[in-house]
Amino acid sequence: MTAVKKMPNIFRMVQPQTLLLMFFGDFVLDRQVCVFSGSVIDVCARLDISEHATRSTLTRMAGRDLLRRERSGRRVYFGLTERSTEILRDGRTRIWETGAVNDGWDGTWTLLSFSLPEAWQRQRHDLRSQLAWAGFGPIQGGLWIAPGAVDAQQIVSSLGLNAHARVFTARAGSLTDVDAMVRDAYDLTALAARYEAFLDRWGGPSPLRDPLAARLTLTAEWLEAIRRDPRLPVEHLPPDWPARRAQKLFRELESAYRPPAYAIAEELLQVL
Repeated sequence: MTAVKKMPNIFRMVQPQTLLLMFFGDFVLDRQVCVFSGSVIDVCARLDISEHATRSTLTRMAGRDLLRRERSGRRVYFGLTERSTEILRDGRTRIWETGAVNDGWDGTWTLLSFSLPEAWQRQRHDLRSQLAWAGFGPIQGGLWIAPGAVDAQQIVSSLGLNAHARVFTARAGSLTDVDAMVRDAYDLTALAARYEAFLDRWGGPSPLRDPLAARLTLTAEWLEAIRRDPRLPVEHLPPDWPARRAQKLFRELESAYRPPAYAIAEELLQVL
């Protein structure tokens, strides 16, 4: 893709699979249609993705149960699977319903305490990875917290660790410095850097001239910025937390790109 300014590091490698998922989320999700492979190639050309790379990505996505093939004569069409539908609906909820700014927090925390045998290094790694993905941060040892109600029990059960973990819902007592606890449990510098990078990338002249390419890239990069954000309560974050400004910019640009992007897609897409 052609950029008019240098991209921040965290957005330098938006993978073709991610961009294709954004495309299917925009134009296929909940429509019960399949898209002609040639149309997908035309869309990807606007993203500076070669035909060979597009075909390879479609094949890999079909192999990973993210897309399903359907033939009509000599033509091949691609549609969503149950797995990709679930992923895209989750992303849509994260972008449009949950959002990046937690200004309606009810004061509760989900606490998870675990103790695993020393030899269980893999299980410990898997649990920590899934907890971090779900918005948890470590307080000390085997005690992790996340703001609000999080289905930690499902994480524990999926790893077969029910006998080694306990889950609680709690509120901080008066002796607890919640601001300090948040700073200790989460890497606020790294979280803020993602939003600052998004603002740098999209806050000036558009880095992409094509509206369809711009909309798909914008959405992919916004999801990348928010996907690991635990949505910490704004009252316990530094002043002028950049997530609010970044979300406002994203929604303004998405609204501006939507009409021309959809007009282009309507001309390009052949569906079954």
